[in-house]
Amino acid sequence: MNEPSQSQRPRDILQFAEEREKLNETLFKYAGLTVKRFFGLDHQVYKDGALPAKIKELLGLTASIVLRCDDCIDYHLIRCHQEGVSDAELEEALSIALIVGGSVTIPHLRKAFKAWDDLKKRSVKV
Repeated sequence: MNEPSQSQRPRDILQFAEEREKLNETLFKYAGLTVKRFFGLDHQVYKDGALPAKIKELLGLTASIVLRCDDCIDYHLIRCHQEGVSDAELEEALSIALIVGGSVTIPHLRKAFKAWDDLKKRSVKV
């Protein structure tokens, strides 16, 4: 039996957060103006506005599920947790992702709910 690839293996969401922080440090060591501006825009767009930050993070999570970006999913799950998203809100957002993305998103839904469980069990605001 073949060992699952890194993307198929469940990973710890808190380890992801630590790794992401370190990788961003390296990225910004080399980043030019374009990359820095993109990150700045990304930071601004998720702030409270006509839509609250919580809803924006759910939108980001939904898009990430549809696009099947594991790092993006984990990031937005952490942000949803920080913004106080409820289980019911998460379930509704991920149901929309399933409808938009189809059955190919189901493995990502499984991982997302597992990561959500992990965040809640640890009661950690990463």
